[in-house]
Amino acid sequence: MPMALGTRTIKALEFCSYAAGAALFGFFAVQLAQGEVERQSGISQFHNFAQATQTDAAVGDATPAGDHPAFAIGDSTPDTALWAPGRIADYQASLKADLPPVIGVLELPSVGLSVPLYPTDSELAMDRGAGIIDGMAYPHEGGNIGIAGHRDGYFRVLKDVKVGDALTLETLEGPKQFRIDNIRVVEIEDTDVLEDTDDQTVTLVTCYPFYFVGHAPQRYIVTASLDTTNVNQQ
Repeated sequence: MPMALGTRTIKALEFCSYAAGAALFGFFAVQLAQGEVERQSGISQFHNFAQATQTDAAVGDATPAGDHPAFAIGDSTPDTALWAPGRIADYQASLKADLPPVIGVLELPSVGLSVPLYPTDSELAMDRGAGIIDGMAYPHEGGNIGIAGHRDGYFRVLKDVKVGDALTLETLEGPKQFRIDNIRVVEIEDTDVLEDTDDQTVTLVTCYPFYFVGHAPQRYIVTASLDTTNVNQQ
């Protein structure tokens, strides 16, 4: 009799464990789905806003890009297949916070990245998207456009980009096309990569190594130059 009771107890515990696991998996799946909807919503809002701005410009009623409220600050969310669990949790927590409107969209088709771009590189902004590094150029300006993202979040796919890959910045002025021309790893103190440039350049920055426990000691730098071969360039 005690043996039978023990077997039933074990089976009951197994069932409870399976049920709890299924419930947690379902909750996690719902959270990821919510995140992806949020990301797409942020990108859609920017595209709709950009279209309206360009329409205004066509009738001579546009606000200059540099003065536009959309450039004051950004919104957003992702495919989290490569993300660390902690980064996913941070992302979910960020959904409860307010962020300024998205100022652009960063796209790297070769690795399937399409991410909202915020005018700040705060932790919150990078949990929700990618952000302009403080003191560096904005997409509507010339010079070096520095963009930061988390290595265990959106920017983990940078490990798979290659020299020659296309990079697009969707801006209120329209799309700007770039080509990746340099990929390198630098030490934290090597800040030369953040210096301004004469020509418009995009510099993507994330921590390195991509898979590292604790504070990553280096930085992974992807640099892209304006694609002057594109006849539709803004």
